[in-house]
Amino acid sequence: MRMREIKDQRQRAIADLIRSNVLGGQDELAERLAGLGHAVTQATISRDLEQLGAVKVRRGGGLSYAMPDQLATPVAAGGPELDQIIRDWVRSVEQAGNLVVIKTPPGSAHLVGFALDRAALADVVGTICGDDTMFVACRGAPEAEALTERFGSEL
Repeated sequence: MRMREIKDQRQRAIADLIRSNVLGGQDELAERLAGLGHAVTQATISRDLEQLGAVKVRRGGGLSYAMPDQLATPVAAGGPELDQIIRDWVRSVEQAGNLVVIKTPPGSAHLVGFALDRAALADVVGTICGDDTMFVACRGAPEAEALTERFGSEL
């Protein structure tokens, strides 16, 4: 079997496991995958989760993975959902020219970036997420300043 086919099968298995189980961590996901015949490293799981767009969400008082299609409808640009995500997950916000640099707890930048992308804010051109840091590209410095003030006021 080709490497691409193996990767596609593994990622389908990950998506199916996330959709049908509450999985709180990559170790638990690795155990479930091993049970299905997919022996993988944590680094592989991390890359797969990123490529699949899986994010950690709060469910029943704990954190677990969710696929994008399991999340609620798009976050309203000015709605309370985005504000709540900012309050829960953002640790700091700083402007750098037309960029807004957002710091989150480890492993959470993708969750904030996904919510921000879904909010479709008019002044946001796009986001780039790392593990605990994300860059939000705004149309210009004034828009970045306004976004920094808005998100900073939620902290």
